[in-house]
Amino acid sequence: MIIKSAEFVTSVGNVSQLANFGLDEFAFVGRSNVGKSSLINALTQRSKLAKASSTPGRTRLINYFKINNKILLVDLPGYGFAQASKTEQSKWQSLIGAYLENSPNLKRVFVLVDVRHKPTIKDNEMLKYLYFYNIPFNVIATKLDKIPRGQIDKHLTIIANELGIGKDNIIPVSAQDKRGLDKIWNEIEFIESE
Repeated sequence: MIIKSAEFVTSVGNVSQLANFGLDEFAFVGRSNVGKSSLINALTQRSKLAKASSTPGRTRLINYFKINNKILLVDLPGYGFAQASKTEQSKWQSLIGAYLENSPNLKRVFVLVDVRHKPTIKDNEMLKYLYFYNIPFNVIATKLDKIPRGQIDKHLTIIANELGIGKDNIIPVSAQDKRGLDKIWNEIEFIESE
């Protein structure tokens, strides 16, 4: 996809603020520090569009980004951040749940996992949740640049086995060296053309 424009629209911190912007939405979800913001920046070719931080758990709101005045990329709060209070974690989960279950324009959820590690219990719970609510999703394995090329297949097999999905259903990417980004855009463009 050729990025002609990419802009921040708004941040939402409460269920009551969730809005219908009238554009197809593609949401990114995953544990804290999996690289959601960095991936959105790489996809949009804007280094500071989404606020990426070296401290996990910085995305505490739902952030909407408008691309080419045509679609929205939606950055959801990270889950599994231990330093946040239970109350705060519960609030994020309620917010994520309300968004996923009620957004009329949600076309696909991209579930991000770190290619270097086995998916967590929370990652498995997210997939079960999406299956339960019949929400279409893809799994994206991030940080591809952090492992040797000869190890990629092994890591993808581990992720596939842990999540109970086919290895071909995982999109391996690197926000750093831009590998795999075209596959995400191809998925989005295919959905948009349906």
